[in-house]
Amino acid sequence: MKSRTLRICLAGLMGLLLAVLILRYYVPETSDTMTLRLRVQSEEKDNYQLFYATAEEPDYSEERAGTDSYPGGGKEKEISFSLPVDATALRLDLGTKPASIRISGVSVTYEHHKTELPADLFASVTGLQQVDSLKKADGGYEAVTSGNDPQCMLDFTESAGSLAPFLEKARADVTRFYKIALAVIVLVMFLAVAAILPKVASLLLEVWHSRTLLFRLAKNDFKTRYAGSYLGIVWAFIQPIVTVVVYWFVFQVGFRSGGVSDYPYVLWLISGLIPWFFFSEAWNSATGSMLEYSYLVKKVVFKISILPIVKIVSALFVHLFFIFFLIFMFCLYGYWPDIYVIQVIYYSFCMIMLVLGLSYLTCSIVVFFRDLGQIISIILQVGVWMTPIMWNITMLGNDIRWIMKLNPMYYVVYGYRGALMDKVWFFEDLPLTIYFWSFTAVMFGIGTLIFKKLKVHFADVL
Repeated sequence: MKSRTLRICLAGLMGLLLAVLILRYYVPETSDTMTLRLRVQSEEKDNYQLFYATAEEPDYSEERAGTDSYPGGGKEKEISFSLPVDATALRLDLGTKPASIRISGVSVTYEHHKTELPADLFASVTGLQQVDSLKKADGGYEAVTSGNDPQCMLDFTESAGSLAPFLEKARADVTRFYKIALAVIVLVMFLAVAAILPKVASLLLEVWHSRTLLFRLAKNDFKTRYAGSYLGIVWAFIQPIVTVVVYWFVFQVGFRSGGVSDYPYVLWLISGLIPWFFFSEAWNSATGSMLEYSYLVKKVVFKISILPIVKIVSALFVHLFFIFFLIFMFCLYGYWPDIYVIQVIYYSFCMIMLVLGLSYLTCSIVVFFRDLGQIISIILQVGVWMTPIMWNITMLGNDIRWIMKLNPMYYVVYGYRGALMDKVWFFEDLPLTIYFWSFTAVMFGIGTLIFKKLKVHFADVL
């Protein structure tokens, strides 16, 4: 009891120290975009566009524009447009047909903070085109347009200047929230790990003592998986390569996807697919390890805790080949490896720990609930699209982008791309790193606890 209390106290002190350092020195990255909202009322159904210009890019272009639709029918509807915080001028395109339009309730939202813009924003309108009249009416403005490209320009400099205090306060609030949330997560993680450390340590100790047997079984598993086929273990490499070729053909040749971050699309694609192949294969096979090796589970003296790791190590053999294949592909395109590539080792370790924690949980439950294997297959089918791997997360708005980042494999996939393409270190995104290891630690703790509690019943069920 005393040792447990001492362990938790020491972990609490370490977590508290790190939390203080986070509160003192950590500077979270905040969004550089805001959302302009306005309420529109008209009889005509149409699409509205908002173009923006900045001091560095004073010209309007389709790349710096947003579009929102209005259903018509005379009902008031709020439409919104995303624009950078340093926007200085706006051009509002009022649909594509003549109409009488009422505009009101212009506001800006930044990181869930909202402020109303001055009511006279449209008083400084210039560059009217196909707008017959624009006048104040009932707390808003009435615009009468003609032609198929009515537009007006707004000098946003003065309004942007009035937004400065709002943006400063919003950033301060967001920064404070991120710091406190991160500090709390770190403290809770240290305490949780300290509480379950003995049981996790005993399981890891079993694995360490059986390491020789573990690697022998993993090697045998890898060899026998394709025993009886003419090509043997070659099939372990053919299937992932065919999958890469199919995705490449569909997205780059079919959908004509361009390069990403100045790299060819195929390099961006395989940088995400290769870690996913390992995760999918390792988790799926490790989940069924108790069922596949049921004859070993029934042996009284056998350390069954190594069986999920046998499957993970077996999948790791193929993954190591594809890491070298990935680096070879980059060299083939003229992108030679540098010091950042060493992070691939770190992210591979991240995947091993993540899938090990998940596997201890799922391989324990699947013995009693066989349908779990099918559920995991569905999760993996959905997960390959939700990570995201084939498409870029920048296609999503900031409001929902964070939901995708809750997927722990997002950290690994974009870590591979950061090491090979973006040239960033894993600690540069501290919140995501702490979230990943917190999630992994929780899953590892839950998985090992359930495994140790249920393993005494495995032989009876199998």
